[in-house]
Amino acid sequence: MPISPIPPISRRQLLHIALATAAGGLPSASRAQAIETLKILSGFAPGGTVDTLARRVATQLTGGYAKAAVVDTRTGAGGQIAISALKASAPDGATLLATPMSMLGIYPHTYKKLPYDPVADLTPVSLGVVFDMGFAVGPQVPAAVKSVPEFLEWCKAHPENANFGSPAPGSVPHFVGELIGRAGKVDLRHVGFRGSQPAILDMLGGQIAAVSAPVGEFLPHLSGGKARLLATSGAARNKFVPGTSTLVEQGLKDLVFGEWFGFYLPGKAAADVVARANTALRSALGNKEVIDGLAAMGLEARSSTPAELAALLKADSEKWAPIVKAIGFTAES
Repeated sequence: MPISPIPPISRRQLLHIALATAAGGLPSASRAQAIETLKILSGFAPGGTVDTLARRVATQLTGGYAKAAVVDTRTGAGGQIAISALKASAPDGATLLATPMSMLGIYPHTYKKLPYDPVADLTPVSLGVVFDMGFAVGPQVPAAVKSVPEFLEWCKAHPENANFGSPAPGSVPHFVGELIGRAGKVDLRHVGFRGSQPAILDMLGGQIAAVSAPVGEFLPHLSGGKARLLATSGAARNKFVPGTSTLVEQGLKDLVFGEWFGFYLPGKAAADVVARANTALRSALGNKEVIDGLAAMGLEARSSTPAELAALLKADSEKWAPIVKAIGFTAES
């Protein structure tokens, strides 16, 4: 699913974010004092794409926005622990969250009860990156398997090995894998992990057959040949792995998906706090070192206004609701 156009948002959201934007015009003295220590929360394992984004940005925010910046990794519950930690933090600009869309736009459709409200408990600041999903296999799958349709045929012949891992149950990568299995009429068993890298390591070790994850998660593992990227999920070939065909090119009609990571402050953050964080993030994400460093992980740096991020989340949540319903997945299933 391509990144959606920016649709209208609610009057309440617009008013809140308009105030934040207006705060950018406040005298610089009211926003000049650097935060002592900025904490960027990440809900996924070190070495993965969320962690990479958080660390690249933290480096750029040190010395300007904050005197020091650290990444605080809180894995578990598919990213919910990190979001809960943000919810419990003071809305003073000293704590940011870097999170995939899944935890905010999809989880409300899969969990009967979440420990946070994606709108009330989080304040949108800026988009961080956009990217496609990749579907890869490891040494458990014969080298003769070079495409997703061939993998599905192999799964039919070896149903005991018809499985795939993802960074979290109920995430976009999880559902991409589910939809791939449905397209081929194969019951692909899902194995959820605490991040993409633990899933990929199990795939490389032969414990699971395949992994669905952001394209960039596979890049460090492709040169050795043990991980083989079979397809990407975008509308066009991914610029970081142009030799890999898309799911649509391989005959899996309508399977076009993308995702994004965004930055959030705790709910009820003051307008000037939001404006200052947005300015700092947009500057960091426009830095060439950050852009190049993220590209090495298959991530395209992209910033936004708070209003654009709020609208993007609303649109993606509405798009995923019927897909989740059709799949029938719940957190209790």
